[in-house]
Amino acid sequence: MVVKSDQRHLYVQVIERLKNDIENGVFKENEKFPSEFDLARSLGVSRSTLREALRLLEEEKVIVRKHGVGTFVNPKPLFTSGIEQLSSVTAMIRDAGMEPGTILMEINDAEVNEENGEVFSHEEGDRLVTIKRVRTADGEPVVYCIDQVLARTISGGVEHLWNESIFEAIEKSGEVRISQAVAYIEPIGYDEEASSILRCGVEIPLLALIQHHYSEDGEMVLFSKNYFRADKFSFHVVRKRV
Repeated sequence: MVVKSDQRHLYVQVIERLKNDIENGVFKENEKFPSEFDLARSLGVSRSTLREALRLLEEEKVIVRKHGVGTFVNPKPLFTSGIEQLSSVTAMIRDAGMEPGTILMEINDAEVNEENGEVFSHEEGDRLVTIKRVRTADGEPVVYCIDQVLARTISGGVEHLWNESIFEAIEKSGEVRISQAVAYIEPIGYDEEASSILRCGVEIPLLALIQHHYSEDGEMVLFSKNYFRADKFSFHVVRKRV
């Protein structure tokens, strides 16, 4: 397992070797690494070289170091998506070859007030529906979804939304099509409600994806705030030069 000499810095060689070992199953997801002393000795490098390699691997989120506990291999996200691609949580789970489901659903129906009325284009007598769901992938909770939509926008009512995409429910009537969304991503270390619901403690961070969805006519039809387990989901952006 000793690192071979070449023209690159030793810590770069250590990073490559450890990544290969993780890829080949020598170190498995969530498995604890040997102590720094033992790992440095097996690699044939100094502890300072090893620490630099581990620091960079932690920045890449390949590993996680827990103070007083040790160094562990981070699990790879089950789902990855380009943030420029507008798709529902249901579609993301299905695209990963897993079965989407729901284990919790809370629906609140209230009058449109001055605060939310500034966001939604509403008419007199409109009702605003807030839907809270825990979305699962093969039975495991992965996303806590909070969606707000005008009641008249949901074709057939909201009671059937246990497993159906809210996109599909909105577009079922054929009168509205969601064409774009303005999205914001907020990293969250711990959220008392969401972390508890998703069964993850302080050691598992969350990603909050906040989106305002608009129809082809430019009308906002859906507001959503989705809490994703950061160990299950990753998002990326394709940037092009203009």
